[in-house]
Parts: sequence; structure tokens; C-alpha cells
Amino acid sequence: MTLQERIALLLRLREYFLENGEEWQEIKERAFRENPWFIPEFIEKAVESIANCMLQKDALEQWASDYGITENPVSPKTIGIVMAGNIPLVGFHDLLCVFVSGHTAVIKPSSKDEILIKHLVKKMYEWEVTIQNHISFAERLNNCDAYIATGSNNSSRYFDYYFGKYPHIIRKNRTSVAVLDGTETNAELDALADDAMLYFGLGCRNITQVFVPEEYDFIPLLNALRKYEHFMEYHKYKNNFDYHLALLIMGGKFYMNNDTVILTSNSSPFSPVSQLHYFNYESRETLNSILLNNESIQCIAGHGYTPFGQAQRPGLKDYPDGIDTMTFLTGLFN
Repeated sequence: MTLQERIALLLRLREYFLENGEEWQEIKERAFRENPWFIPEFIEKAVESIANCMLQKDALEQWASDYGITENPVSPKTIGIVMAGNIPLVGFHDLLCVFVSGHTAVIKPSSKDEILIKHLVKKMYEWEVTIQNHISFAERLNNCDAYIATGSNNSSRYFDYYFGKYPHIIRKNRTSVAVLDGTETNAELDALADDAMLYFGLGCRNITQVFVPEEYDFIPLLNALRKYEHFMEYHKYKNNFDYHLALLIMGGKFYMNNDTVILTSNSSPFSPVSQLHYFNYESRETLNSILLNNESIQCIAGHGYTPFGQAQRPGLKDYPDGIDTMTFLTGLFN
């Protein structure tokens, strides 16, 4: 397929999202039934973000042009993709990169998120049968020329063992933080609530820790987080809230909560579901030197950083772990 044919197919996929026909609605409902963490509003949010932040004709063409992608790449390689399953369609961007670059993708989806991605590739097969030569699925990724694998710190050791001798991108646990200075407007705190709470906080771009100055007033933030009080209707989230609240109470730890989210002081950027860590800082300069050198940090939100509300709307060039996937893929042609 030529580059323009590949882009045209992706734009048809965008139309499929926006039409939201009966078949697509049934698939989304099935994904929720098989993984209760993928509640309908999260699936819709993930699909909307892909459609509007990634699958735009001008953006795709400019993206391909920036990396010198030709109409008919010479000597494409087979790329094995191990996808994560923490949020809906989290592996779509890797597939998009491989497909647009002109390589062939062999996907091992997560058992937690295989319904959506398999259906979308099936639709692409229906629209263009030759896609089967470009995208396929496998339980074991053998004999690939290169690999992109996303998982936990633990699984990354296995990935390195199996794929280390090949060109590869191996991703580990990451999370995101916000830096607050106390001048945030109610609208900005409302947007920060989205950054923190969407996907129950399970994504690597979710804000799981906020850095605040001394004497910070948490009341406006707690009020903003109330917009997600309906999460308590989902038993998985409520069970986490009750469990972590009980641990803090029994441990005699200081905490704040609004009956929806628990705020507690903790130096770790990784917080459990239903909990948001906070930590005091003295100067932005010192804080910057710490955060920018922390390999666990995916995204920083705040004044002078990623705008509030944008953490969960990554664009084509917002590459996970700061590793330029397209540069990696185009380099394989050499």
C-alpha cells in the first residue's frame, strides 16, 4: 500500500468512530463486560482522543513528511508489538506508527484490551483485504526484525531477555505529576481533575502526584475532584477507596478526602487507585532538576509545563517514555 492509501484507511477508521454505528457500540459494550475497568465513558474518551488528536488528514500527512516517509518504503521490516492493557486502546499509537511508517505489524494484545483493537483491525481487513499482509496478531512474537514492548518494570526484564538482541523499544512503569503554585483557577483545577481521574488513574499519563508549595490550600482541589464522585458507583473503584482509607486510618496517617478521592503526603509519584499523593516543594528550580531527571515521570502538568487538561490528549508526537517511536522505525530502513 502507498502512504496515501494507508492514510485514507486511517481516515475511514476515524469516520467509523464518529458514525458510532450499532456494531461499534456492541463491541464497546463487550469490552466493558470483559474488563470492568473499561467503563463506557473511558472507552468513549480514548476513542475521541484518537479520532481528534491522531487521525486528522493534515496532521498525519505532516507527521509522515517530518520523518521522510515515502509513498512506497523499500525493504519494510516486521515489527512485533506487545501492547499494554491498562487503559482502552493504549497500544493504538504504536500500531499507528508502524502502519504509517510502512512496516508490517505483528501484535500481541493484552488480554485486558484485545476486544477493541482486534475489532478495529478486522474492520480494516473488511475495507481493504491486503491489510492482512500489513497487520496481524500472534500469541508468540517469533522471527520479527524489531520489537516494541510495553509493560511493567517486572515484565520489562523478560522483554529484554527475549528481545534484547534485536532493535527494540522496551517501556517500563511510568506515571505523571502536576506542579501547583496556588494561583490555579477553578477551570484549571477542573481540568487537573480530568488529568488525575480519567481511566481511574491507571494510565501512564494520569496525574498521580501533585507538588504543592507550603501552606497550600487543598479545599479548591478537593472540590474540583468531586466531579468524579460517580466513580463510587463502580465497585472496583469503591473497593480500592475503602481499602486504602482503612490502611491510612489503621496506620494513623494524616489524609484528606472528599468521599471520592484520598489525598495523602507521599514522596512516591505512584499512587494506588482512588488515592492522590501530594508533596511539598520549596523552589521550582530544585523541583525541576528532580522531575526532569526522574525516568518514572511520563508527563508534567502545570504552569510552564503541559497545560492542565491535556495530559490525556496526547498527539502524534507525544511518544511514550520520551522515545521517538517514528525515528526508531524509520531508522530500520537504513
